[in-house]
Amino acid sequence: MNRPAANRPAVNRPAVNRPAVNRPAVNRHAVNRHAPITVLGTGTGGPPPTVGDATLVVGAARHLAAARIPPRAERLTLGPLAPALAAMTRHLAEAEAPRVAVLASGDPGFFGVVRALAERFGPDALDVRPSVPAVAVAFARIGLPWDDAAVVSAHGRDPATALHVCRAHPKTAVLTGPGAGPAEIGAALAASGLPRTLVVATALGDPERERLTRLGPAEAAARTWPDTGHVVLCLHPERALAPAPGTLAGRVPADGWSGWALPEDAFDHRASLITKPEVRALVLARLGPRLGDLVWDVGAGSGSVAVECARLGAAAVAVERSAEDAARCRANATAHGVDVQVVHGTAPAALRELPDPDAAFVGGGGAALPAVVTATARRARRGVVVTLAALDRVPAVRAALSGAGLTPDGVLLQASRLAPLPGDVTRLAAANPVFVLWGSRPTP
Repeated sequence: MNRPAANRPAVNRPAVNRPAVNRPAVNRHAVNRHAPITVLGTGTGGPPPTVGDATLVVGAARHLAAARIPPRAERLTLGPLAPALAAMTRHLAEAEAPRVAVLASGDPGFFGVVRALAERFGPDALDVRPSVPAVAVAFARIGLPWDDAAVVSAHGRDPATALHVCRAHPKTAVLTGPGAGPAEIGAALAASGLPRTLVVATALGDPERERLTRLGPAEAAARTWPDTGHVVLCLHPERALAPAPGTLAGRVPADGWSGWALPEDAFDHRASLITKPEVRALVLARLGPRLGDLVWDVGAGSGSVAVECARLGAAAVAVERSAEDAARCRANATAHGVDVQVVHGTAPAALRELPDPDAAFVGGGGAALPAVVTATARRARRGVVVTLAALDRVPAVRAALSGAGLTPDGVLLQASRLAPLPGDVTRLAAANPVFVLWGSRPTP
């Protein structure tokens, strides 16, 4: 029943004492405007930075030259980071009303100086004002999105990681550094034979000096590049645009990835000469392939281990002495949508020109197995996994792993699969036992 609204007298309710709740400030940026250190992103097309009332301005020489700096402010040209942090600490402690401004390229929170400053002085001491990231500008210049790109920094880091990501991922942006500039990236990709196009972006945002150069890996390797920061886009000619939008930045290494230790029929192989899924699962667990790694598959056969490592994000090289099987490796990589460098040759000689792996798998057998394991183990950064069927060769393989400085271990893997029998019943069908041996390099 709908009742008419009643005019009720106001009720005086007693006040309730509620405990105070400490709520975070909504506009934390306004609070940090009073922080003693201001970090200004610059150099990607915005106006020259203004450092206001800064008493110390820190930055690269090109950033200091472009900024509007008060005449009385001290200047510190940024070189090695540790002395600069120490100088900033002294200035904040000793100067009267100190205000420090730090100039950095693009977004200083993206592989930039913000991490080191926050660790040293605390996040609350920083007022960060980013500009457009250089990677975003580079992709914008060529009309591609970058939410499906792998972004890797080689500045002050091991350059091998950047090179491996370029080999493994169809769309990579590299913030260059010593040992991983356009020439080195081009040389590594040219040697791999993998299809890639490079776009070298220089001086992004500078109306007079900005350059974007599109070229092949061999051309990039043959050029002399200016000694300045670059962004290098490394693109697969046919897979630089993901087929569908994703929900996470970057993308799963293989489209449609749905697990690992795939069944035998997921690969073209010869007369069941393929590492069985049960064995492959343990091999992959011991190799630990990941984005940024390089993995060798020596005696690759069908290339199943190399393909699976590539599907998990690693750069992979399959070494196979049979021309027919080498062709199978290429076909299997193509079928699974990954890039695998295939080397047709006999190990250990075929390994000499390859870059050192993080981890390596050695399959097959034969009298040359200990020599192949030795050559592989001496160069593996992290470890080697070996599979073999013959008990007689186990001691020699363990000795080869140990002699190369690895700590050997292993198991005998025996598996039985469910198999149907007439009458709607099931039996266990035993597979041949396989020794899985591995050697791990001791952690320093």
